Amino acid sequence: MIDFLRGTVAHRETEYVVLDVRGVGYRVFCANPYAVGAGKDGAEVTLYIHYHVREDAHLLFGFSSREEQSLFRLLLDVNGIGPKVAIGVLAGGRPEVIAAAIRQENLSFLTKLPGIGKKTAQRMVLDLKDKLGAWTSGEEDGSVFGLPEIAAAGPTASGAWAEAKAALLALGYTEAEADRAGQTVKPKLKGDETADAVTKLALQALFQQSLMK
Repeated sequence: MIDFLRGTVAHRETEYVVLDVRGVGYRVFCANPYAVGAGKDGAEVTLYIHYHVREDAHLLFGFSSREEQSLFRLLLDVNGIGPKVAIGVLAGGRPEVIAAAIRQENLSFLTKLPGIGKKTAQRMVLDLKDKLGAWTSGEEDGSVFGLPEIAAAGPTASGAWAEAKAALLALGYTEAEADRAGQTVKPKLKGDETADAVTKLALQALFQQSLMK
């Protein structure tokens, strides 16, 4: 069983990074590959691993913290959520953001996460609400972690960007960095993109901009 991998980022795609660990390249699926190692190829990083085995493949899912790893595994306990949906959920924000939404029964926020419909969101609340004591900080405030802004966004290009921007801020990017990515991404949007897709485009734009510095 692999618990974590420490190595350098050799390559990245929209769904995964290739981590070079002593000359062996591991393909590790991540919520936001362009955020790993601050978007810098060659950066040394530690990824906490969930090793998933199915009939046709052995897959590695990587996380920057134990909290992300733990929440991912909790999500897998919810009926209807597999690894690809769970990793998409984590792309929506920090573990605290998602846990707060579950504990507050914020279905409006949860149903805007990739792959999560109303029934699955209800199951997330039912199955996980009482298991998330590790992520309780700040929940007394109904506006914790910017949830209203995300919940208010609609299924339009501007709404998808609002969700994507919130995700970037949750990942630690500054307002200026998020707006700079928006200047690149928003003109390309057709209006039918999901927030997850827009977030990945924004992370890719930030990565490309970092190479130009």
